[in-house]
Order: sequence, then structure tokens, then C-alpha cells
Amino acid sequence: MDEGARGYERFDGRVGEFTSQSEPSWPARATAPAGAPNIVVMLVDDLGFSDLGPFGGEIETPVIDRLADEGWVFTNYRTAPMCSPARAALLTGLNPHRAGFGYVAHIDPGYPGFACELPADAPTLAESLRAGGYATFMVGKWHLTLESRLHDGADRSSWPLQRGFDRYFGAMDGFTSLHHPHRLVQDNSVVDVPEYPEGFFLTDELTDRAIAMIDELRVNDRRKPFFLYYAHTSVHGPIQAKAADIEKYRGRYERGWNALREERFARQRARGIVPPHAALPADPIADGDRIPHWDALTDEERARFARHMEVYAAAVDEIDQSLGRLLARLDELGERENTIVVLASDNGGTAEGGPGGTRSYFSQFGLHGAVPDGWVSDVPRPIEDIGGPRLFGQYPTGWARVSNTPFRSFKGTTYEGGVHAPLVVSWPAGAASAGIRDQFVFVSDLAPTLLELAGVGRPARWNGAEALEIDGSSIVDVLADRSAPGRERQYFECIGRRALVDGDWKAVSPVPPSAAEGAAGGVWELYHLGSDPTETVDRAWQEPDRLRGLAERWRQEAWRNTVFPLDDDGTLHTVRPDTEAALSEPVRLVPFRPPLERFRSARLTVLRSFEVHVDLLLEPGAAGVIVAHGDQGGGYLLALEDGELLLGYNAYGAMRRARAAAPGPGLHEVVLRVRADVGLRWSFAVDVDGAERVRIDDLPMLLGMAPFTGISVGYDYGGPVDWDLHEAHGTFRFDGGRILAVDYLPGERSPEDPTVLRAIAREVQDLVD
Repeated sequence: MDEGARGYERFDGRVGEFTSQSEPSWPARATAPAGAPNIVVMLVDDLGFSDLGPFGGEIETPVIDRLADEGWVFTNYRTAPMCSPARAALLTGLNPHRAGFGYVAHIDPGYPGFACELPADAPTLAESLRAGGYATFMVGKWHLTLESRLHDGADRSSWPLQRGFDRYFGAMDGFTSLHHPHRLVQDNSVVDVPEYPEGFFLTDELTDRAIAMIDELRVNDRRKPFFLYYAHTSVHGPIQAKAADIEKYRGRYERGWNALREERFARQRARGIVPPHAALPADPIADGDRIPHWDALTDEERARFARHMEVYAAAVDEIDQSLGRLLARLDELGERENTIVVLASDNGGTAEGGPGGTRSYFSQFGLHGAVPDGWVSDVPRPIEDIGGPRLFGQYPTGWARVSNTPFRSFKGTTYEGGVHAPLVVSWPAGAASAGIRDQFVFVSDLAPTLLELAGVGRPARWNGAEALEIDGSSIVDVLADRSAPGRERQYFECIGRRALVDGDWKAVSPVPPSAAEGAAGGVWELYHLGSDPTETVDRAWQEPDRLRGLAERWRQEAWRNTVFPLDDDGTLHTVRPDTEAALSEPVRLVPFRPPLERFRSARLTVLRSFEVHVDLLLEPGAAGVIVAHGDQGGGYLLALEDGELLLGYNAYGAMRRARAAAPGPGLHEVVLRVRADVGLRWSFAVDVDGAERVRIDDLPMLLGMAPFTGISVGYDYGGPVDWDLHEAHGTFRFDGGRILAVDYLPGERSPEDPTVLRAIAREVQDLVD
């Protein structure tokens, strides 16, 4: 039955026993139904299907193992191929494109399916639960706001508090460093942390904050149910973990990825996670051309690659620890029994690290287009630094294939490796019929399921309009009955890659079609998932009529879900609205404030020439950072140290420095001149009172998401640009004079900048007129 017409059903004791009520007209906030359960949704970033113990993994996850033993384990759960689309679908019950997220929140081409903003007329799960009497909390990764609206002067209508959460703490961006977060937000404001304490680790901080939110609620209201959305930043790159947890896994991955993949697959078959007839895809179709043979590697490569996986395993272990701490607190409060816990991944494991992994994450992440010959994508550094604060790393493709066992391909694709993810649901008070479920469930089914279990209806109208009809369907019947039917059909799309699951059949188009081929054209493959769940036998040549029908059905679904236009030529990444032009205007920065937000900072510097004009009033012995932009993933800084002027440049982990005698006491104008050269290179020079003092030429330009930490004035915030300087002085706060002014003056754009600013502002004004 259509969700908009069915009313809602209230939980009345246990799964399968509900009483129907008509949907109410919500006041500002109602009283939650008596006995309504708490709800905890823990979403993990880029976690592969087999990484957790219940799904065949060897990583130690005892808390999640217990959760699976007492609850439901879903073996046929699918999600979107990327993180923002999955999160939008989870929180709205809409399909990703109808929720505005055909891609992650780093594009803005002007099309409804790629708006990268949740629709105003689609109440989120948090908004519905809050209206129904719940307290609503969130910690962790948001990634549902356009990056151009993350800065401190932005419209906050798409920030967590404006989309239904009473409290929020975390990283609004797509990821961050776990040791030195680039930017944290509490509720609606940036957290001013001049320097992180020794041993700070974000996963621990998020867990502390989540527990504190629950405690602060219970001090004031012992009965109100809560919804906690805990969105981990792990295990998205840069993959990092605490030293003690990394040490726990030392030596466990020296046998290599092929051996681990076979062992995980054997456990999956033994546990019924995959059917007995499932086959493990072999190298010719399972990205063997991208994965070196373990036995052919050098000793150094095997040690380095094993270290990458030790760090990844430690990070997954830490996620389990965080859940354990949270559940232990609920036990102490006597509330674990009536708390629903949902644990899921947002997409499959990622091959971003490439065949050899990387210790220089930003040298290859977030880049669109080719880089010049000789580009260094893995700056050599000691392998013991992998996982720690000095290095931004990502594990190799071979380990990503292990993560996605038994499926082929990775995050960002529409093969099962990109969309088939782990899902565990636990609810001791309502788990009379728990166990393995092999029904097809999609991420948009989670919101209507949780609302039904909570006894809270989804508002029929929202923000003065009729609420968008949801696409998901409640799976309460599936929880109660292992023979109940699951979802029949679902479309998928990511960067022009297409797929449609329809019953036991799946059509996959791994590359975008050309304009001449049309939306249903191009190369399609056909798999019978009932007999071949791991997509090993392409039946396209055997059943061409069936395949054409599925491709046409995909086209129809795509029209209904605002999937078009397909990104068949990369323009969705290069076209942006001219309303962003203001972010590239000159700016004067204030010393010692929280750093300028990442995207705002990037508009001043990335893929362009620029200048930084600084007015300094120096006293004898003046020292400290004048300006810093970036972190250990890449950046630059200007400082005074030991009577010298220091220019430092971190090229994705390779440090370059130039020094000259510092100017004496008095008033000085210091100008940092950065010239964009051909071949994605930069030249840096520093003038003091009109005379050049230091320069560094032929530097690899910082691209994509680098510099990641925004511009700070008077100290080096967060992850340091120059680790040696950090070890000697910490954040190295400027002292011995005054920084009177710091002006960033953006210059000419690099000829290799593909960005096209579309005149959205003028077109909108024309419509108004």
C-alpha cells in the first residue's frame, strides 16, 4: 500500500503486533507513544560486506557479533554506490536522486537529482521522530550540505539542526583526520579548538559526545525516547587508527589478500551468509588486472601493504569498541532492552588507494582528469607512520577486494561490490523471530521501518507543502517472518554507471552510454542473481530480449527518479553556479580565529595563482606561524623561527623548505606570491618590503581536496603542515609583535582548471522579472 495513504501503525508490544491509527496532524512536537523504543542508527563509512565478524571477517568485532547473535542479519541488503546518496536515502526514505543526491555533496550542476540538498518538502527521519515526541541526536559525518554552504556565513537550512536534530557534533564534510580533525561543528557553530590534546582521537570523542547527549537527556527527562544517528568517519580515507589497536593486528595480514579472501568466503558459506552455490569471482572479472599477485611483491611491498590492512582492521575494531561503550551505557541506564540498534555501511569498500595503496591520500583522491607524467601518488615514508597522525593513507585495491568478498568491484560502481553492504538490526524487546534474513532490502526502506517500529507517523505535509511520497517500504513484516517478501525492484546509478535489480535478475551497465546510444543504450550485462549472486556469468547473449526489457525499465525508473542527465562527459563535475563566485573574492582574515572553512579557503587558492599580503609589526625575537593552510596531507605555511623567515611546502607528504634572515623590528609588508604554471605546478616566492627573500619553484600543485585544513592565521591549526615545526613548537602561536592584516588575493585561474561557472544568478533573476 502507498505510504502516503496507509496511515501509520503503532508498536504495541512486539514485532508483528500493531494497532492501526489514522495519521495525526502534527503539532510542533507530540508526545511519543508509551513504551516507544530508543533508536540508534550506526552508519559506517566505506565498510565492505565481509569486514565484520558476522559476515565472515577475521577482524575482532565481539560487540557486533553479539548484536548479530541476538538480532537480524541481512545478507541481501543494498545501498547506494556512494556515501551522500546512501545517507540521503536513509534519512528520507526516498531514492537517492529524488532526495537530491545522485552524487556526493561536492558538485552543484543545477539539476534536481544532483542538487546535493535534501528536499525541503521531504521530512527526514529525525524531523518525523522529533515531531512525534523523540529527542534527536547526531554525532559524526553529515555530508548532506553543499560544500559551498559549509562556511560560517552560509545559509544553514541544510545543516543537521535545521533538518531535525536537537543536538549535533561532528564533521559536516565528507571525512576528516581522526587524529587532527580539519573542522568540527557543534550544533550550528564551528568548535574553536586552538590545539588538540595529546592522544586525541575522533572516534573516541564522538562516542563521548553521544553518551553525553543521552546522559544530559536522562538527567532532565527519564521517559522521552531518543533517536541517535551515529555516523562514523571511519573507515573512509584517510584510514587512521590508534597505535595500540594497530599493534593488536601486527602480523595478521602477512599471508596476503588472496588467502584472506578465500578464508572469508569459506566462513561466509559455512554461516549461510552466501548460498552454497555462490562462486568467488576469479581474476579475469574480479579486477585482477588492478591487483598485483602477492607472491610477486617485494618484501618491502608486502610489509607495507600488510601494514595498510593492519590499520584498516584496527579502525574497524575501534568502531566495534565505540558501539560497545554506547551499549554498556544503555545497560547501565536499564534501556538496552528497548533500544533498536541498526548497524550498516553506506556503500561497498573502496579502491581509491590504487594497486599499491597510498601514503599520500590527497595526491589522487578527488581529482577529476589526468595528472602529468611523473606525478607522485605515494610519497615514500616509513611504514610505521601509516595510520598515525603524520600520514594520510588508503589501503590497496587488493584489500578492498577482500573487504567486498564475495562480490566484484568497489564503491562507486553498480556491481554488487559497490552496493551490497552489511546490515544488522537488534532489538531485544522485539526480537522473538530474529535470525538471518535473505530478503532484498534497500537503504530507503530503513526510515519507514523505524517509524513504524517507533509508532510515529511520517507527516503528510511539511514546510507548507504536501510531503514527497517516499520510495521505501517498511520491512517490519520481514523482521517478524523470515518467509515474508522483500523488495522486488530497485534502480542504481552513479557517474553514468547503471543497474536494475528486478527479482532474480540484474542488468548492469558499467560505463555511461554515449549521447547517440541513449539512456537505455550502451553496454549492458545480465546476471541471474538467484543462481549467480556474485555476477560471474554474463547472460546478455542468451537473453537479449530480457536484457532490453530491463534496460528500458531502468530508463523508466530513471525518469521517475530525476536521474537525468547522466554524467556521460564529466560536466556534472565541472559546471557550477556563478553564485559561488563570491567565495573567490579577496578576503581579510583575522588572527587566532578558527581556520577559514575548507571549501571557502580552496576558492582562494586551488587551481589558480594567488597572493597573500601580510602587514607585520615585529618586536625583537618575534616568532611563530604567520599563516598556514593545509596539514600532513598537503599544505603551505609562512613562519618566523630562530631569527629566520621560513617558507614551508608540504607536497602530499614531501616537505620542501626555504629560509632567509627574518626582518628586524618594525613595520613590514610581507607578500607571498604563488604562480600557477603549466603542468599543474606552482612557484612560491616571498617578498619583504618589496624585495624577494625566498622562493621555491616547480612544486606539484595541491588539488582536489587539498589543502584540506582551511587557512589559519597566527598559528598552525589541527594537522600541522610541517611536522618538524609542530614537534618543536606545537601550533606555534605567533608572539613578539602583531599581525595587523592578512589579505588573500586570488589571481588568474590555472589554464588546467576545467570549472565552468553557469550564470544561475542571472537566469533566476530573469525568471523573477
